[in-house]
Amino acid sequence: MYEALTLVADGMNNYGAYSANNGFTGTPYLGFGIDYYYILLVIPAMIIALIAQARVKSAYNKYSKIANSRGLSGAQAARMILDDHGLTNVPINMVQGTLSDHFNPKDNTVNLSPDVYSGTSIASIGIAAHEVGHAIQHAEHYFPNKVRSAIIPITNFGSQISMILIILGLVLSQTLWLAYIGVALYSTVTIFQLVTLPVEFNASKRAMNHIKAIGIANDEDAKGVRKVLTAAAMTYVAALITALASFLRILLIVRGSSNRRR
Repeated sequence: MYEALTLVADGMNNYGAYSANNGFTGTPYLGFGIDYYYILLVIPAMIIALIAQARVKSAYNKYSKIANSRGLSGAQAARMILDDHGLTNVPINMVQGTLSDHFNPKDNTVNLSPDVYSGTSIASIGIAAHEVGHAIQHAEHYFPNKVRSAIIPITNFGSQISMILIILGLVLSQTLWLAYIGVALYSTVTIFQLVTLPVEFNASKRAMNHIKAIGIANDEDAKGVRKVLTAAAMTYVAALITALASFLRILLIVRGSSNRRR
């Protein structure tokens, strides 16, 4: 459920600040080897991501300690929603880790962390319902979900090779075109995060509708579930902002290098 911040962190590691001594031309520095595009764009985005992460942890910590009114575990709530949609063939597995909950479209399984699988808290049923929302999206061939799945290989390839091309394009003479190809490939990370938003928001909306429609949660429980899922949704917004900030930074660096070479 919270894989977005992992991708954000990877992006920050790949596109950290570089010293002018590394051979980059056209990069604006304040002195002391500090890239001010990084300061103006990436650091504020990282702060937003950290705030979003803190809100998720706060909401989860609060509502993981409050039992839901029916005493249902996350696994039971997930099973009820799946069966209500005729998805009796979708298994629910327990996986190790904290907040490691996810739906795996490859084997069509809902995978819940131990605290969510066995827990009877408001947070447990909310997170379980959210992952079931992804299972229902998969079964109903929800278009944004299909788009996101289709671009994952492209995004993985782009994120791995883009930095190599950018470095080569900036360091070697007459090869700036490689840097622009690298920028284009890195843009797939931002596109992926953009496509992720409707997928995650829709899964949370489905979760809220289902837990109320089939009586898994009363009104008070539903308020807590909404707060947990809303906080989680903001991590994906933060991931998009962070990816966009990193993209703009490297684009500005490459354009600055292009202007200096003219």
